Amino acid sequence: MTRPRNGGDVAVETLIALGAHTAFGIPGQHALGLFDALHARPEVRFVSSRVDNNAAFAADGHARLTGEVTPLLVSTGPGALLTLASLQEAAAASAPVLCISSQIPSEGLGGARRGFLHELPDQSAAARGVVKSVHTVRHASQIPSAIAEAWRSAASGPAGPTWVEIPQDVLLGPAGLPAVADVDGAPEPLRPRAELVEEAVRLLDGAERPVVLAGGGVSRAGAQDALLRLAEHVQAPVACTFGGKDAFPWEHPLSLQSWLEDRHTTDYLEQADVLLVVGSGLGELSSNYHTMRPKGRVIQIEADLGKLEANGTALGLHADAAAALEAISARLRPREGSERAERRERAERETAQVKRKVAERLAGQDLETEIRVLQAVREALPDGAPSYWDMTVLGYWAWSAWDPRGGAMHSAQGTGGLGYGLPAALGAAAAHDGPVLAVSGDGGAMYGIAELATARQHDLDVTWLIVDDGGYGILREYMNGAFGRASHTELARPDFAALAGSFGVPAVLSSVERLGDDLAAALAAPGPSVVVLPAVLRMFAPTYLD
Repeated sequence: MTRPRNGGDVAVETLIALGAHTAFGIPGQHALGLFDALHARPEVRFVSSRVDNNAAFAADGHARLTGEVTPLLVSTGPGALLTLASLQEAAAASAPVLCISSQIPSEGLGGARRGFLHELPDQSAAARGVVKSVHTVRHASQIPSAIAEAWRSAASGPAGPTWVEIPQDVLLGPAGLPAVADVDGAPEPLRPRAELVEEAVRLLDGAERPVVLAGGGVSRAGAQDALLRLAEHVQAPVACTFGGKDAFPWEHPLSLQSWLEDRHTTDYLEQADVLLVVGSGLGELSSNYHTMRPKGRVIQIEADLGKLEANGTALGLHADAAAALEAISARLRPREGSERAERRERAERETAQVKRKVAERLAGQDLETEIRVLQAVREALPDGAPSYWDMTVLGYWAWSAWDPRGGAMHSAQGTGGLGYGLPAALGAAAAHDGPVLAVSGDGGAMYGIAELATARQHDLDVTWLIVDDGGYGILREYMNGAFGRASHTELARPDFAALAGSFGVPAVLSSVERLGDDLAAALAAPGPSVVVLPAVLRMFAPTYLD
């Protein structure tokens, strides 16, 4: 029996017309009209998670990998609220997630307090402080425009999550409009103002010791080639933030890599006569916990208007990183002959000196095991494969020391919440042809353990490395350092390998000595797998406290 076309059909038609091909979420009673409409539209692959916040992490992981607006479909009340912590991370990382939540029936809205299931006084108010924009629907005819506007908002610089609410009765009720085809969610380009470009060119042309700090905005804008051309033109060393690990080639002679928590790197950035900060707000991690004090001029290119000069005086260009770098590069004066050679020799020599000092500092801290583990993971993961890291000691190491080798590294560094690694990697695997790596500690792993069922059900090619140190390892280190003892950081935990096996996911208990081989074998096998490494890893000493 064919049912009448309803609001759920209109919503799904709109998503398809805007270009959606994969969606994440969990069905719920108020949202059934939306999910039934999905059943009849094979153009959209739906990946069903087990916990709503993990569905939001999965949408985040997919959005970061593809750069595309990614739909997240959830139900009213508990389902919607559970997504908020994950959407906060998407907001911090500028991941374009479009959340469509159902609502209680229309007659209960506006504070009527009719006592409907999942009723909240104002559900959208809970989301408003987390997402970029909130779009409310009250009739089926409003659905296409509301979703298109939310799509445009999510994709516009700075990208980020948006929120659409549709009441249950609107999703289930008749839709008297034709099939949706003509909608446009394309964002407006964010170009730099001409006078600011000219001033940035003047400063860089006059700089003797320019340095670049490249953030995640470079990666999101696809501005890597433009940054490389600019850096080589002015012979500027480039450091990458933890969110922009693939912004600049790791082994390039001008690459300072990502040792931003090391004072040697901080000192070098401070000494630049012109520091070009592109795609970064110079937040806590990127500024070595706000200890960096640039002595020269700062040029800041940032898509998020609120972050311009938020952490220091700068020439602020509110612009997409690619557009700004292209515009600046096209106007820089040519440098030829001996001037170019002399600048290149000095810049490459100084870059090498900084990295040597960082290596010497680490060498005095008895960290051979930690370096060995990270190297084993790096060698096991094929070049070009993406990785998703939870808030765990090995993830903190990766922020500074991971060579992406053409595969972006993503983590929950924006908000620091636990449980990101596995569900985000599952979201990426829905779009990536080849293996995806997830890394968690045993504490973070328990947040996402139910998603092993998702991995198996959808046969997603994710290898999950769980470093089991018996507790919240990084918090243990912090508390021992601050108080001389750790409290409430030790955890009872399951036999992770046996538990994975109960989900039908192959698992192996590894060791530091066998990790490289075990991980490589798991990554080479199609479908989900788990590698468990019992190990207590230590962090390198911080320098911001010195």
